Amino acid sequence: MSAAPGSLLGTVKAVAWSFLGLRGRQGLERDVQQLKPLHILAVGLVGVFVFVGVLAALVHWIVPA
Repeated sequence: MSAAPGSLLGTVKAVAWSFLGLRGRQGLERDVQQLKPLHILAVGLVGVFVFVGVLAALVHWIVPA
């Protein structure tokens, strides 16, 4: 299943691979050609907020107040 160039799904997949640090050079070059920097920034910021929120919820759940 391949995402359309410049699509939201393609941007989310590129940012997710970048968070994991497992993106190959070929994928990176394809992303640079197809994706808009503003979209990558927006999805990245949302991803960071979701990641921090999940970590905070996990800590709150594990460590009782």
